[in-house]
Amino acid sequence: MTRPEPLQAAGQILAARYPDADSLLLAGSTTRGEATGTSDLDLIVLFPFLERGFRESFVHRGWPVEVFAHDAETIEYYFIEKDRASGVGSMLWMVHDGIAVPRETALNRRIKVRAAELLAAGPPAWTAEETDYSRYTITGLLDDLSAPRNETEYRAIVAALFHLLANHYLRARAQWGATSKTIARRLAKADSALATRFDVAVAAAFRSEPVALFEIADEILARDGGRLFDGYRSVSDPSWRRSPPPT
Repeated sequence: MTRPEPLQAAGQILAARYPDADSLLLAGSTTRGEATGTSDLDLIVLFPFLERGFRESFVHRGWPVEVFAHDAETIEYYFIEKDRASGVGSMLWMVHDGIAVPRETALNRRIKVRAAELLAAGPPAWTAEETDYSRYTITGLLDDLSAPRNETEYRAIVAALFHLLANHYLRARAQWGATSKTIARRLAKADSALATRFDVAVAAAFRSEPVALFEIADEILARDGGRLFDGYRSVSDPSWRRSPPPT
């Protein structure tokens, strides 16, 4: 079966499944010209009102489809309580980059403007405690990488460092973080030369050549004081108290 073009498929889905919606935003790899044979359609479906926002997945004429359904209030909650709080901004970026279907409307225009405002303002700055915790966590992994128990553990450590080092670089500089496959794209936007070196270092580490990864890790941490273990102390929040059940 020949799949329809992404914009055509998005219009079909809107008309057939969400006739009460105002519009939708087509986001993801299909809008960047980076779609592969397994790419899905990421759709933010916008309603004048929804009792509850929801997410659902299905297949439409050969396209795997992920739908994020919101009205202005539920998506505002997600922007603030999920995206901004996490420092990643996944939905914000999807809305910002999304293509309006079937056309621009007052609602999708307002939501895109709001996403642009929040993205420009940046995520909440890391506190000193958050920065130190990241340094401490990465230090422990680097120590483990120096003497892994086995190859399986070694690969797991490299995978964890790929995520944690990239996010430390971004978040400690008050930039939006990233997860999974978006890490490379966010790093490249922040510093293309570093992104290239980081990719080379991680690839080499997965080939059991970790020297370059150690070097770039120390470079990333140096701005914030370097590795951290000796003297690290973290104090729990006073609310972290629970009465034990009666005996």
